[in-house]
Amino acid sequence: MADDSIAVVDLDRCQPDRCNYECANFCPPNRSGKECIVTREERFEADVRYEGEPEQIHISEEICLGETCGICVNKCPFDAIRIINLPQELDEEPAHRYGENAFALYGLPAPREGRVTGILGPNGIGKTTAVHILADELAPNLGRIGDEPGWDAVLEEYRGTALQNYLEALRAGDVTVARKPQYVDRIPDQFDGTTRELLERTDERGALDDLIDRVGIRPVVDQPVDTLSGGELQRVALVACLARDADFYFLDEITPYLDIGQRMTAARLVRELADEADRSMLVVEHDLAILDLLADSIHVAYGSPGAFGVITPPKSTKNGVNEYLEGYLENENMRIRQERIDFEEHAPRPAGAGDAVVSYPDLAKSYGEGEFSLTVEGGSIREGEVIGVVGPNGIGKSTFAKLLAGRLEPDEGTVDADLGIAYKPQYVEIDRPMRVDAFLASIADDFGTSYWNTEIAQPLQLERVMEQDLTDLSGGERQRVAIAAALSEEADLYLLDEPSAHLDVEQRVRATDAIRRYAENHDATALVIDHDIYMVDLLSDRLLVFDGEPAEHGHASPPVEMRAGMNEFLANLDVTFRRDERTSRPRINKPGSRLDREQKSAGEYYYAD
Repeated sequence: MADDSIAVVDLDRCQPDRCNYECANFCPPNRSGKECIVTREERFEADVRYEGEPEQIHISEEICLGETCGICVNKCPFDAIRIINLPQELDEEPAHRYGENAFALYGLPAPREGRVTGILGPNGIGKTTAVHILADELAPNLGRIGDEPGWDAVLEEYRGTALQNYLEALRAGDVTVARKPQYVDRIPDQFDGTTRELLERTDERGALDDLIDRVGIRPVVDQPVDTLSGGELQRVALVACLARDADFYFLDEITPYLDIGQRMTAARLVRELADEADRSMLVVEHDLAILDLLADSIHVAYGSPGAFGVITPPKSTKNGVNEYLEGYLENENMRIRQERIDFEEHAPRPAGAGDAVVSYPDLAKSYGEGEFSLTVEGGSIREGEVIGVVGPNGIGKSTFAKLLAGRLEPDEGTVDADLGIAYKPQYVEIDRPMRVDAFLASIADDFGTSYWNTEIAQPLQLERVMEQDLTDLSGGERQRVAIAAALSEEADLYLLDEPSAHLDVEQRVRATDAIRRYAENHDATALVIDHDIYMVDLLSDRLLVFDGEPAEHGHASPPVEMRAGMNEFLANLDVTFRRDERTSRPRINKPGSRLDREQKSAGEYYYAD
C-alpha cells in the first residue's frame, strides 16, 4: 500500500463464522500468491492479544493496493473493513496507533498555562485519545506497533514543539489532572450517595461553596445523585472538576442539557480559573457559540471517525471555527468537508401562511401546591413550519411538549385529542435488547426504501449502527436513532426535545437538515426544543419563548417571528449576539464589549443589522 493509506479492521464487526472470507478470496494480491489478507492466527501466531479470536482477519498495509482497489471493502458482508487514503499533506508519523489495522491519531493539542485551548471536531476522531495521552493515562507509541518506544524517544519526537515543556513535566510527574466526563448521565451508575457527598470529595481548592452557588445547584446538594436531572448532573460534574487543585483541566462537553444562561456561567467559570490561577484548560465542545466565547485558541480535529484522526496546530478561535465551517483549512491546504455550513444573512424567515395544524387555548398545569406551575397563552402552529422553543431549564418546555403529546393532562384548557404526535423525549432511555434496524423497521412503513435511506438514514449517519443493539449505542448514536424513529412515524406534529444533545457539530447540522427537509417535503409541522442557538437559528420559522422562575413557575407566550422572539429571550438572559462578517454565523458578544453595549442600548439582542 502507498505510504499515505491505512487499513482498518473493526474487530467488533468482523464475523468469520458467518462469512466465507470473501475479503481474502477476492483480494487481487492474495490471488497472485501474496499474503495480503490473512487470519490473525496466521499473522500473530504467538501473540496472546488475539487469543480466542484466531480467525479474524489482518490486512498487510505494505501489500494492500489501497483505496483505489477497495474490493475487500465491498465484499465484506459486515462492513468491517475500511481502506482509507491519508491526506497527501500529512507527512508525519502517528502520535499513537492502537494496533495494526486499528485507529491512528496524528498530532496532539498543546495545553498552555493560563489559556483555554479548545478542540473542535467530530466524534470518534481521537480527541479522547489525545486527552488520555496528555493525562499520562496512555503512553504514545508513535505508531510503532510491537516495538513501542520509550519516553525518551517520545520526548525526542516532540523536541522543539509547543508540547515539549508539557511532556517533559508530564514525564517527571509534575502534572496533576482533573477531568469532567462527557456522559454525565452515567454518574449515578458510578456513585451511590448524595450530591454533597460526591462534591466534598473534590474540594481541594476551598472553592466548593462558591462554585455551588454560581452554578445554582444549592437546592439539590442534599439529594441523592440518582434523582438529579441531566442539567443538574452536568453542573455537578463541572463543579466536581473545577473544585480540584490541578495543573491541567480537561472538560469534555460542558453544555449538554444546559440552557444558554447556564452555558454562559459555565464558560465564565472556566475562563476565570484559567485567568486567575494560571491553569491549563482543554475543552472539547460542540456548541460553537460557547467555544467561540471561551477559547483563546483551538485545534481543529479532522479525519475519518473510527479510522484515523488529525489534530492541527493551534489556530485563532475565530479563524479555526470559520475554517471548520467552510470545510477548508487554510494553513494545511486541506479540504475536510465537501460542503460548507452556511447561515442565512438575516435571521428572520418569512412567516408561513399555512393552515393551523393545532390551535390550543390558554393552558395551565400545576404539579401540586408549592410545586412547579406552568401557564401557556393560547396560540396556533401552522402546517409545514418549524417552531423553535427556547427558554431556561426548569421553565416548563418539556411539560408543554408532554401536554401537546397527550402524556400529561392540563389542569385548565383542552388539547386536541385527535392530534397525531411523534415525540422524541429529552432523555433518550433505551432498555430493550433489540437491533437498531429491527427497531426502526417496526416504526417506519417505508424502512429500507431509497427514499427513507436518503431522507433519514443517510443524513443521520445510521448506516454503521444498523446492526448494533440499542443498548450498546453511545449517547450520540442513541440521539440519532431517536430522531430517526420520530421522523419515521406518520404524524400531524413532530415534537423533538433537545435533539442536539451529544451530537457533534456536523451531526447537528445533518440532523437540522434532516428535520428541515422532512418538514418541507412532507408539509410536516415540527416543534423543536433546544438550547443550541446554531440549531435554533438554522431550523426555526418562528419561536415559542418561555420565561418565569425556573423550578417555580413558567409562562409561554404565543409563537412569534424570529427577531421578536429572540430579542425577548436574549433580553431575559442579558446576552447579545452578532453575525460573523465572514460566515454569517451567530457569535456571542463578550459581556460589556462595545458591541454588547451598543446592541443593548438599541434593544437589538439578536444581531444588529
